[in-house]
Amino acid sequence: MPRIGAPLFTLGASTFLVLAYNASFWKTFFSATGGLRLGNLPVYLGAFAALVLLFNAVLTLVNFRFVIKPVLIALFLGASAASYFMNHYGVAIDASMVQNVVETDAREAHELLGWQMLQTVTLLGILPSLIVWRLPLHFPPMRRGLVLKVGTVALSLLAIAGLLMLLFKTLAPAVREHRELRFLLTPTNMFQATHGYLRRKWAVPAVIAPLGTDASRGSKWAASPGRRTVTVIVAGETARAMNFSLNGYGRQTNPLLAAQPGLINFRNVSSCGTATAVSIPCVFSNLGRDNYTADKAGSQEDLLDVLRHGGFDVLWRDNNSGCKGTCDRVQYQDMSLAQPGTPPCGAEECHDERLLAGLRQMIRDARKDLVIVLHQKGSHGPEYSKRYPAAFEKFGPVCRTNELEECSRESIVAAYDNTILYTDFVLSKAIDLLRAAAAEDGVDTAMLYFSDHGESLGEHNMYLHGAPYIIAPAEQTHVPMMLWLSDGFRERFRIDYSCLAARTPQPFSHDNVFHTVLGMLNVSTAVYNPKLDIIHPCSRGS
Repeated sequence: MPRIGAPLFTLGASTFLVLAYNASFWKTFFSATGGLRLGNLPVYLGAFAALVLLFNAVLTLVNFRFVIKPVLIALFLGASAASYFMNHYGVAIDASMVQNVVETDAREAHELLGWQMLQTVTLLGILPSLIVWRLPLHFPPMRRGLVLKVGTVALSLLAIAGLLMLLFKTLAPAVREHRELRFLLTPTNMFQATHGYLRRKWAVPAVIAPLGTDASRGSKWAASPGRRTVTVIVAGETARAMNFSLNGYGRQTNPLLAAQPGLINFRNVSSCGTATAVSIPCVFSNLGRDNYTADKAGSQEDLLDVLRHGGFDVLWRDNNSGCKGTCDRVQYQDMSLAQPGTPPCGAEECHDERLLAGLRQMIRDARKDLVIVLHQKGSHGPEYSKRYPAAFEKFGPVCRTNELEECSRESIVAAYDNTILYTDFVLSKAIDLLRAAAAEDGVDTAMLYFSDHGESLGEHNMYLHGAPYIIAPAEQTHVPMMLWLSDGFRERFRIDYSCLAARTPQPFSHDNVFHTVLGMLNVSTAVYNPKLDIIHPCSRGS
């Protein structure tokens, strides 16, 4: 192979980076600048040249013998994987997405891998890396090389500044109105996202600040001395509200819940985040979406701690990939470990019905008021067909692969709808269990369900979830939430059912969960905000 000068090598590599890995970026950029048309050609060429020059300036800084090749190989491999996920699932790369990748379990990660990804990484990652590794380079003498590097960087930056000035009128509004572009430009998005994740990860608080240590039982507890309460909080996974027939969806995905007397379904609820790693810590904190950061949530106690301070026994049962730090100070049970041959577990995972195993006996044996969190596997993709038993495959034909591009959108939606049908069964069974405990065991029971986030099923060419919130579609942020209270629970805490039912169309969010749980259990504490308690206006004597 002919020897290539090192400066020309980095220029070629920069051009390849801009062209090969940025299909999602250019598609969004064309849309942001008024659509693909011949009159915009100067803008496209100018933006392309500016990006090539930017990458070239950065690579020039590391263009040294024994350094530049490993750097480019790492970039090509990482960018090929990132571009695969962006192109095939319509996702963007930000700190939350990196957190999802790092904190997901092996089973979830396996579902995202497939032949299409292997082909993409081979074509755009491994093959270019092999060429880079074998390509002979010519480096100028050290002094001349340093002068050349300084000149290259300086001229590149000057040229970029000139291009931006010429194109400012078009580029400024496009970048300002389409902030998602920075999450789509590869490989810079990988560095920004990884830096953001590591900065949050390594910012370990010296002390976990206590929260709600003044929590105590309110006056309504005196009405039924000695009678225990059991409150079940079901944290759903990847369920979007628009596919619940309770919310007007065309398919009958909630036949059992629709027949549950006393169920209250809130139809207009938004999530705190678009990924489990954000929404779960956020919903159990008192921060609210506007004030939430992983650092803040990780440095203070949460709702479960406040309930402990109020004298409740708290248990977290998990059929997902963990509680993301939310349950670190309460009892934890991992229900996700597969037990082949033991329904409802298969060879690889357990279905969500397993979360209810032994729950009735646990309620009987409890000596204190009990709060139980059930963390579902729910509708987690992309292999939706694995989330439910075969008996719940009502809608079809279904997509049975993680390579969603091989499936029709109708088959993807059908498989997803079957997961909602199964969630309907699990929630209805939980309500039946709590109703029986109320009638036979003399326990006042309640169930609150909400999903952590929604899911894109091909709308706007987006799939799965985890989009940055500023660009996330309603499919990823509009989530279901419902409440069921036993007769004894409503009477004990003087909750007006008709009043609550009238509030179901009103807009609520995950911000309301922390305060609603405290309000419905009549827990008095300085961190409780009645304005965010959904039940407070319907609780007599509040």
